[in-house]
Amino acid sequence: MLKVSGAAVAGASLLGLEACASEGAAGVRKAAGKKILVIGAHPDDPETGAGGTMMMLKKAGHEVVSVYMTRGERGIPGTGLEESARIRTAEAEDACRIMGVRPLFMTQIDGASEITPQRYEEMHNLILTEKPDIVITHWPIDSHRDHVICSALVLDAWEKLGKCFELYYFEVCAGIQTRHFFPTDFVDITPVRDLKVKATFCHKSQKPEEWYDEEHGRMDEFRGMQYNVKYGEAFVRFHRTVAKGSVLDL
Repeated sequence: MLKVSGAAVAGASLLGLEACASEGAAGVRKAAGKKILVIGAHPDDPETGAGGTMMMLKKAGHEVVSVYMTRGERGIPGTGLEESARIRTAEAEDACRIMGVRPLFMTQIDGASEITPQRYEEMHNLILTEKPDIVITHWPIDSHRDHVICSALVLDAWEKLGKCFELYYFEVCAGIQTRHFFPTDFVDITPVRDLKVKATFCHKSQKPEEWYDEEHGRMDEFRGMQYNVKYGEAFVRFHRTVAKGSVLDL
């Protein structure tokens, strides 16, 4: 397991982020070099579900890409699809600048995403082109169809590409959207939590001041409490059953 940051707590942590401080600079250098895609259905999904983890991974020397399956075309009531897409794309780009990660946009339409042979191929080709070591995406049991579709397309690519990357799932709006989520891995996001909030609040069109504290703020606190830190994010790892070893084991 990669070792990157420091609290002595029980349980697994994505990329070993809890072990960093005790490892020192040599440990951070050893951890560097992985490529991570965080694939969300809409602008603000990667930020709210894994924004802290993305920044912790970036600080540890990894390459991180925030992938948006749609541009949030139906996310601004009373605004047309093209104008909403323009606004929400700019918001996502602003959030990525704060997080220090690269944004990447796919071509599905918010509220009308679909599972077709062409959509399977689009996700497959994106992942094949990016060649990630790790992909983090939506947990498949979710009340939002776009989230479920995004998750299914990623899982299909994982299968078709021979399980050549590690697959993890994040949660959003736990209990409201993401359901039946029992984490296997945690990340202490306390050092970057303020920046996570700042990145999320770039999505001004979504009025995060009305929901962040009650929804994702509580998630950050609850997952931190589970992991014996102030703020945390939680993930489910899809363990491989055919190939021995893991890209996480160095």
